[in-house]
Amino acid sequence: MNPLVLAIAASFLLFAAWLRAAGTAITRIPRADALRDASDEVAGAGTVAELLDNREVITPAVGVVASAFLVVGAVVATAVLARNASLGGALLVAAVIGLVSFLMADLIPRRIGRLSPVSLAYRSHGVLRWSVRLGGWANDLLPEVDNGVVEAVESQDEEADEQERELIDSVLEFGETIVREVMTPRPDMVTISVTGSIQELIDISTSAGFSRVPVTSDGDIVGMVIVKDLLKMLTDENERPSSVAEVMRPVEFVPETKLAASLLGEMQDTHTHQVIVVDEYGDVAGLVTIEDLLEELVGEIADETDSEEALITRTDGGWWVDARLPVDELCKATGVEASDYEGDTVGGLVLGLAERVPEEGETFTLENLALTVIRMQGRRVAEVMVAMTERIESG
Repeated sequence: MNPLVLAIAASFLLFAAWLRAAGTAITRIPRADALRDASDEVAGAGTVAELLDNREVITPAVGVVASAFLVVGAVVATAVLARNASLGGALLVAAVIGLVSFLMADLIPRRIGRLSPVSLAYRSHGVLRWSVRLGGWANDLLPEVDNGVVEAVESQDEEADEQERELIDSVLEFGETIVREVMTPRPDMVTISVTGSIQELIDISTSAGFSRVPVTSDGDIVGMVIVKDLLKMLTDENERPSSVAEVMRPVEFVPETKLAASLLGEMQDTHTHQVIVVDEYGDVAGLVTIEDLLEELVGEIADETDSEEALITRTDGGWWVDARLPVDELCKATGVEASDYEGDTVGGLVLGLAERVPEEGETFTLENLALTVIRMQGRRVAEVMVAMTERIESG
């Protein structure tokens, strides 16, 4: 009988050790990683991501269940082994079992959970779900803590989860984004002629705030100047170059249909910070910096010298829109879907609706939006006023 009871006690202790290791492992996994693995259909990742949606209850819930099994196993083992022992012997048995239980069912499992959190948590997803439910019910029996503390914690968790979701969405969208969607178009590029003087270069860099300036010759991009290369002339006038051509560096060209994620990896590997984008005919379409690519993942990045520039502003009659605004941003602001229309920007959208170069003052309709061209820049749409129109309901 004693061996059977001891086997049961050992089983309780082993189960407590498993729970402790799995509970430690799951708290070491970012929910974003679990969601990504779930999208790749990794077994157990979906359950782990679901549990991590309420991360703050995992540790106390799993801890309650693991502690219960640990206590029951230790008490049963002590009762069996110390049944016929003297008082001193019983205390010694209890001390040894308590130490062994602490090491084997608590301390060591925590270490194991930290060493291989992903595989352990995914393989233990079923027992973790069960433990969180049982432990959560047990914790509900305890006196409630201050509601203000709970609300503050929940608010922080909701904000963190929202940031996680936004980052995951950005990563998923980034995988399908092409270079044309993130580039600075040719008309907006700040350039300097290959025959330009160094003073012109300094003036352009100072006024525009750019540290890298593409160099043009006969309307084509032939190189790039890094303003940092000019710093040595501040201490030695004899080394001051006479023209931009003397400090020009080679420039990299990429097609506009290249995937942005692929380009980011290449720019990291080659330590390139700026590339020139060309269209299918080899003409310059724009430029892309590594900052442009990173902003697609993490949002706008601004330093101390950047001034905030709003591309869309709410007005009494609708929205004032810079034609460089991406179409999806206009859709978010107005709630109108425009996925079936050509053009990455609002300017391109207007050109697609007009099917010609529009004139200032012309109005074009998209769903229940009226897009009025308020400023042209040559043949390019520069500013648009967007207003809601009455949608005619079918009888």
